[in-house]
Amino acid sequence: MSTMDVLNHSLREQFEAFLDEHRRMINACLDGLTEEQVRRSLVPSRTTLLGLVKHATFVEKVWFDEAVTCRPRAEIGIPATPDESFILDETDTIAGIQQAHREACEASRQATASLALDDLLPGNRRGPIPLRWVYLHVIRELAQHAGHADILREQLLARS
Repeated sequence: MSTMDVLNHSLREQFEAFLDEHRRMINACLDGLTEEQVRRSLVPSRTTLLGLVKHATFVEKVWFDEAVTCRPRAEIGIPATPDESFILDETDTIAGIQQAHREACEASRQATASLALDDLLPGNRRGPIPLRWVYLHVIRELAQHAGHADILREQLLARS
């Protein structure tokens, strides 16, 4: 469902449409590129296109698994810090990272399906926070990363 399709829908449906739009944009940033291109470092940080999508998977698991279930990051199978979530290993591929991201997004949808926007998520390190705030935070974060991805793609395609 596009964001225009939910113009007159509930606030929850609007949040979810915008969130899903950004999820799709992040995942699609790898489309049509080679494994070498998506691993190429163009900035001084650990940020690469493949690393951005891997980090977006981490974001989903932090905000919609850890925060909802209170499970520790080690049990979830994610790094302890956001910076570590950008680290690629030799087994990371476009197909694998995209699939892991899609699965994390679906798990996030399932984890929040029965929650109301004002329900408190108990597992955040800052203390309990409402789902509404989490949606807004994740939308903001994914929008920033989608912008980073656009710039990195533009640089990669200009060099091809």
